Amino acid sequence: MNANTLSTDMAGKPLSSPTADKVHAMEVYQVREFTPLIQKIVIISKSKINQPSIKSGEYYGTPGAGDSRLISIVSTVLFIALWAFVTELGYVDPLFLPSPFDVLNRLLEVMNDGFAGATLTEHLSASLVRIFGSFLLACLIGIPLGIMIGCSYILRGIFDPLIEFYRPLPPLAYLPLIIIWLGIDEESKITLIFLAMLAPIILSARSGVTSVRIEQIQVAYSMGASRWQVITQVIARGALPDILTGMRIAIGFGWTTLVAAEMVAAERGIGFMVLNASEFLVTDVVIAGIIVIGVIAYCFDLLMRYLESKLVPWKGHN
Repeated sequence: MNANTLSTDMAGKPLSSPTADKVHAMEVYQVREFTPLIQKIVIISKSKINQPSIKSGEYYGTPGAGDSRLISIVSTVLFIALWAFVTELGYVDPLFLPSPFDVLNRLLEVMNDGFAGATLTEHLSASLVRIFGSFLLACLIGIPLGIMIGCSYILRGIFDPLIEFYRPLPPLAYLPLIIIWLGIDEESKITLIFLAMLAPIILSARSGVTSVRIEQIQVAYSMGASRWQVITQVIARGALPDILTGMRIAIGFGWTTLVAAEMVAAERGIGFMVLNASEFLVTDVVIAGIIVIGVIAYCFDLLMRYLESKLVPWKGHN
């Protein structure tokens, strides 16, 4: 009887050896070492990291392809951890940069007790009415006007010099003129924010008109469509990706102008709260207000991205 016959039994099955049992026990231990939640996190992380950026049918891959959400979450956590590390160890004076824990505590305090005569909810409500009221007004006027300017050389000749003249001007440059015309009430604040957001929306709508392919317009005319139907159903839809991009840019200009608008005789507003806190060197309130503005603006941008994916799913596909 040789070594080969010793390694098998009468049925021809290999006999278990101490080495094989040990390897099997180690594999079972490694499987049971993690809880189901940790196993799921590890599997998802590996799939995200090892996910190829080049899809089927692509030779070099689309620029920027890949899911960056996990990287964004990790980088945000690292930035906050670095902020806490630097401030908690006293490397930076709290007057210039308070710790994130102090900012969070002050934010909760402002939410409950208020600051500068109003709570955080009241400040935020006043600012949201101004910013989104002006944004809605700018969209209702700017999108049709931009499409008409792109479709008519007469309207382009009338409005193009006016828009290109005031577009580069900073809002603080014509703020005194708006105060002289409209006073210091809400009308002047909404008008200032409206003018800051109007130009990007008009220019994006006009640019979207020029991006519509002439073949689409000619096909619509050949099928009996009227000029109004071509403008509303072909040109407007073809310009929608650029219009949505312009709306995203415009809301950023609106938040920037909000602080300038609330400098004038405002009693409530997130920008007014930040300015008032800066005058008294209350840095934690200043940073808390900046974080609130940034979070709301980022959430709105995510909403616009979602609407863009639903309304213009063909964007980026030739």
